Amino acid sequence: MKTIAVLNQKGGSGKTTIATHLATALHRAGHDILLVDSDPQGSARDWAAVREDQPVPVVGIDRPTIGRDLKNLARKEFIVIDGAPQAADLAASAIKAADFVLIPVQPSPYDIWATSDLVELVKQRIEITDGKLQAAFVVSRAIKGTRIGSEVSNALYEYELPVLESRITQRVIYPTTAATGTSVFEEDPNGPAAAEINALMDEMLQKLI
Repeated sequence: MKTIAVLNQKGGSGKTTIATHLATALHRAGHDILLVDSDPQGSARDWAAVREDQPVPVVGIDRPTIGRDLKNLARKEFIVIDGAPQAADLAASAIKAADFVLIPVQPSPYDIWATSDLVELVKQRIEITDGKLQAAFVVSRAIKGTRIGSEVSNALYEYELPVLESRITQRVIYPTTAATGTSVFEEDPNGPAAAEINALMDEMLQKLI
């Protein structure tokens, strides 16, 4: 079982969009998965509840006991955790439970600066586990053709964590699917959004398997 925690303590980073779509992509690829919503606001649970035939199983664990609670659930091939914003105890619990921490960051100086506390928590855990925990940034809600989008990776490298080659672009299709409990794979399976989510999944799998 591999656990991927999608974390950013700043709201609006695209965290839930990435968590729900990564879980959906893994499910579509034939993997046995579970999406864990650790955000007390329950955005991932709301997304799942909209659709009666939701194929992605979602459970809520919004207490700082995520690792212990996951042990009481049926074992899955992959668990994706949608982390909580502005909750250090929940973030620390998700980091402790994770094999990989994925940090979505918008290409904005404010968002880059706001990740510093989370990065410190992740680095501490990497040190405690002798490097067994992996972590990386993914640029999220990037706007194509803007200069800041191309410069954000250089700024993130100063945190001394990898930056994934995959990027998630700001597209209308993402909030549209959130409202319907679906994903870009149902709405436009051959479109650019589906391609970038699949690229993210493939890059994650290369690091985890």
